Amino acid sequence: MNATPDPAHPRTLAAEFARFLLVGGVNTLVTYAVYLLLLRWVRYEIAYAFAYAAGIASAYLLSALFVFRKPLRARSALRFPLVYAVQFVLGLIVLRVAVETFGAPHWLALALTIAITLPVNFVLSRRIVRAG
Repeated sequence: MNATPDPAHPRTLAAEFARFLLVGGVNTLVTYAVYLLLLRWVRYEIAYAFAYAAGIASAYLLSALFVFRKPLRARSALRFPLVYAVQFVLGLIVLRVAVETFGAPHWLALALTIAITLPVNFVLSRRIVRAG
């Protein structure tokens, strides 16, 4: 019997999250490589902007095809950058609260921010890609 795996099953979620972490690492390396390549021809701010946009695009492609194993769809591709907007705003809030309210050292505050925003990024990415 070749039944489609239940997307809410803990094993499915764990496998997707493991692939999500792997894709995040690969995507970070690819984005950095694009940044370094572009530095040959353009200023660092422009290289950063293009590398960041390329990172979002590659994150969508890898998330849809590899992490969640869904077809590419225009609707989810257009909504996917919202994940990074939410992650940025939430990250900034968590960072400020950690530093200004709890007195966390700056280096630790970023680690806490990543620990909190990473699962949010996963959930939002999953929702957008799976919904199409």
